[in-house]
This record gives sequence, structure tokens and C-alpha cells, in this order.
Amino acid sequence: MAAFDPWDPAFLADPYPAYAELRAKGRVQYFEPTNQWLVPHHADVSALLRDRRLGRTYQHRFTHEEFGRTAPPAEHEPFHTLNDHGMLDLEPPDHTRIRRLVSKAFTPRTVERLVPYVTGLAGELVDRLVEAGGGDLLRDVAEPLPVAVIAEMLGIPESDRAPLRPWSADICGMYELNPSEDTAARAVRASVEFTEYLRELIAERRGRPGDDLISGLIAAYDEGDRLTEQEMISTCVLLLNAGHEATVNATVNGWYALFRNPEQLAALRADHLLVPRAVEELMRYDTPLQLFERWVLDEIEIDGTTVPRGAEIALLFGSANHDPAAFDHPERLDLTRADNPHISFSAGIHYCIGAPLARIELTASMRALLEKTPTLTLAKPPQRKPNFVIRGLEGLSVEVG
Repeated sequence: MAAFDPWDPAFLADPYPAYAELRAKGRVQYFEPTNQWLVPHHADVSALLRDRRLGRTYQHRFTHEEFGRTAPPAEHEPFHTLNDHGMLDLEPPDHTRIRRLVSKAFTPRTVERLVPYVTGLAGELVDRLVEAGGGDLLRDVAEPLPVAVIAEMLGIPESDRAPLRPWSADICGMYELNPSEDTAARAVRASVEFTEYLRELIAERRGRPGDDLISGLIAAYDEGDRLTEQEMISTCVLLLNAGHEATVNATVNGWYALFRNPEQLAALRADHLLVPRAVEELMRYDTPLQLFERWVLDEIEIDGTTVPRGAEIALLFGSANHDPAAFDHPERLDLTRADNPHISFSAGIHYCIGAPLARIELTASMRALLEKTPTLTLAKPPQRKPNFVIRGLEGLSVEVG
């Protein structure tokens, strides 16, 4: 299992050969450095995402001691308070209650109404890139588009948006495997600052409600739906982080994959009708979220191996999306791929609530780039972020031509 090394730069550059080795060795393997059970096959990952014997948390059923786990350090408390009250890390009934409220903002009709705004903003960002003759695709297009969209939905004033992405990046650092104390300290600081900001914004919206999601959550609270202020804050942070982190990385991972597969890029430029399938295939081909964790609430068995209660399972999305049992020639980038059951948006009750919006954003930016920069080229090889769980680039330098 030496090939699976989530701290090795060579592995981070291309983890997919190591995943093939993992799949060949079996359906579940214990990984001592992180004290996790790795699950690399598509069928198992898909099934376990729906298995209620697993959970994103265990604290709705057990104390830390009962579960055989140590409570987080006291100095990390602001991060865990923020993180643990968001629906991504909750189980029913709390998850059900909060998701029901938030889902009203993500109905197909509501999301569809955002298409003109998203399309217009994507066009403006790409126009600026063209005027400059190129730039950093991550900084100039991939980041500002989804950040602006989710901030607009939440009702965060444009003048307040600068710290949103840095706060998100610092908080998401805690989702990496075995985060350092420095990473934890940054996440705690960002959690405190983001919480304080949202607490003030919520107080302001109570007095002056608007046509935004924060005002909607306040109204639901006032009408008797049980949503604490902390749940409101954690939900807003989750929507911002999840609402742009994956989209940003899917954009730059996707375009870097296209530059490395020029025949596929040429086919896409020749036929823009391929865009919807291209979005799905690029999310499969270089998955922005490589791993999703679950706690074993009740003992399970995988291929004859018993995984005990209290264990943690690492569901390897990147490996599942390259499993030849689920995809023909998964190592190939194929923008015409019709059968594409990728799990980049997860599955089960924690399926990404913002998936329709993410698809609209990815489609809008891709169409704008194809239409306005038909000769877009890679200016220099990018540098990978030194992360495993959230897979992305430090930047993507491009020239318009």
C-alpha cells in the first residue's frame, strides 16, 4: 500500500495509479497513518454513502468516550462549534430539519432564475480576461464567479466579500488528513471571525430583512421552525464553503485536463453542445473532492472484513470515479461519455444540495470561455495545492492568443 501516500507530492500530482493498486488489493483496507479504513471501489462507495449504519457524526448517539474517541482539544472549540452545527455534519432529525429549510432556496425553479445572473457575470469575467490578454484563470474567473453567486444568494454586501474566500480556505484546511496545529489555528481564527461577521449581519437583517437567504432563514425562525442562531451561522458558512470550493477546483482542474488532452479540447471547441457532458466528465476525471469520511455507528462487514463501531471510513471519491467496473476506460478523458454515474456530488441524504447551481456555474464559465477565448492556451504548467482531500491548483496561468 506504499503507493497510497496522501502527503507525497508525486501522489498528489497524480493519485489515480495508486487508486488502481488499492482497488486491486481489495474492497477495504486499513490505513494506519490516519487510522481509517479506505474504500476505493465505486459500488461500495456508492452503497456506503446511503448506509444509515454510517454517519457524518456520532454525537447524536454516543459521547466521545462511549464511541472510543477523544474529544477535540479545547482550543479548537470555535471551529467545531461552527462545523458541527452545519447540516453536512449532522444526522437526522437535525439534518432533516435544516435541509428542509435550506432546500427552499435551491428548488429547480429558484436556481433556474439565477441563470441570467450567472451567465452575465461569467461573460463579464471572461471579457476582462480577454482585455488583459490572459491571466490567472483561477483568480480571474474560477474564484469570483461562485463566490459572488453564493454571496448574492446569502445577501452578503459586495463590500464585505473580500475575506470570504480566505476564511473558507482556512476553515477547509481542517478537512485534510491529520491537519497540523498551524492549520488548526488558522481554521479557529477564521471560524471566530466569520461567526462574528455573520452574527452582526443576522442582527442587521432582523431589523431590515431583504430578499435573500439569511432573511429567509430568519423568517422561518420567527414563524416557528426550529433553527438556532448557531445553526443559521453554520448553515451560511457551509453554503459559502461548499457553494464555491468544489466549483472553483472543478473549473481549474477541468481546464488543466483539457489543456493536457488537446484532441478533447478541439472537439469541445468544434461542438459547444458537448458542454453539459463535458462538465460531468471533467468532474469525474479529476475529482475536486477526493475523499469523504463516515463514522461507523454500527458494525459493518465489507467483503468478509468486519469494520467495528467507532471506526472511521474514508470513501475515496477519486478512486470510485476511476473504477473500471463503473466506467469504460476510466483513465481516458471522454467528453462524449454518456454513461457517467460519477459521485462527485456525493449521494444519499448528504447529496450536495447545491449541485444544480454548481452545474449552472460550471456550464456558464465554460461556455463563456469557449465563445470568447477560442484560442485559450496554457501559459505555464500550474502548481498543485499541497492538499489531498480538496484537490485543486495554486493557479492556472493562461493566454488568450
